[in-house]
Amino acid sequence: MLSAFAVLLCVTAALAYLNERFLHFPTTVGVTLAGALASLLLIGLDALGVPGLRGWAASLLETLDFTSFVLNGILSLLLFAGALGLNAGQMLRQRVSILTLAVLSTLISTFLIGFAAYFVFALVGLNVPLMWALLFGALISPTDPVAVLDLLKRARVPAQIETLIAGESLFNDGVGVVIFLVLAGIAGIGGTHTEAGVGAALALFAREALGGMLFGALLGSVGYATLRSIEQHAVEVLLTLALVVGGYAAAAALGVSGPLAMVVAGLCLSAVKDRAFGRETREHIEGFWETVDQVLNILLFAFIGLDVLLTETTGPQILASLLLIVVALAARWISVALPFLLVRAREGYGPYTVRLLTWGGLRGGIAISLALGLPDSPWRTHLVTATYAVVLFTIAVQGLTIMPLVRRASAVSE
Repeated sequence: MLSAFAVLLCVTAALAYLNERFLHFPTTVGVTLAGALASLLLIGLDALGVPGLRGWAASLLETLDFTSFVLNGILSLLLFAGALGLNAGQMLRQRVSILTLAVLSTLISTFLIGFAAYFVFALVGLNVPLMWALLFGALISPTDPVAVLDLLKRARVPAQIETLIAGESLFNDGVGVVIFLVLAGIAGIGGTHTEAGVGAALALFAREALGGMLFGALLGSVGYATLRSIEQHAVEVLLTLALVVGGYAAAAALGVSGPLAMVVAGLCLSAVKDRAFGRETREHIEGFWETVDQVLNILLFAFIGLDVLLTETTGPQILASLLLIVVALAARWISVALPFLLVRAREGYGPYTVRLLTWGGLRGGIAISLALGLPDSPWRTHLVTATYAVVLFTIAVQGLTIMPLVRRASAVSE
């Protein structure tokens, strides 16, 4: 395990260096594309008869277990770091639009993509059951906060829109995981079973989502009371780290949403960090979590890039994936535009906001980890292949072409 992680870390550092030195792409885009190119090189060398290279890469990624690495490993750190770095006051002022989009947009997108995927898979002869198609809709609908926050730092979008996109991405991540777990429970997938009724599904959703947010507020309050009572930056960094790792484990034990708990805990501390930390300590805390965020961000997307082309695919899977890229993009636009009608006039968003939310809705490690965590079945590889395709498209195409749209939005807002 240690040697596999060491190899991945060295490969990641090399890819990040090459991107920063020569390509100058946003980190998530450059490292993912470099990882995908590295995968293509491995496959090409394997096809030319160089023994063991592709098998070695597959063994490396299997040893590290991507799903556990993301969902039970770095996700808590990434979500907390992202929330801690945001302007909690601005997010509070935009709370109605953020939560409206995070909940309604994710629900609408899940069912739009799910039903469309059911017909797309049938069209190409793969015949995926409806519940599995809905699971695909749930795992691919949330925008990935890691990818989105990195893009926003580079793009310099207007502050109001940046807060909206970042806040929606942080919360819809947790909402999407909860929807995925509810659907998986109803379908009896993954060893769990939930009574297949509207009341039972709503009760599970409320327990996971509302329970996660309440638990996150409790963690944030305990963290604030503890941190404000001392002034020693090394100890306070350790306390925040323990708060995140221990809090995420406790949320899982309590049966509430760990991702939502981490987002709320991070926002609670962000709102009071002027009072919780002295000036020097705050610089150390923010510097530590910014570094953690950037390093794990790069590591995660290098993992995706190396993993993405090692999955065997068939012609029908590729065709379905190409069609589902279009479906996912259309569903993202519809699922943003409809709820946005409820909040546009209230908070005065500009005419380019829906387009920015749509084209800036990158997918990433959360979607892939949920797909790879599906149990073995005749349909699992169909969903994994489609997930990879959508993630690569959003990062490579949307991530590289959003800047003209950002410049137009900035010009209109000035």
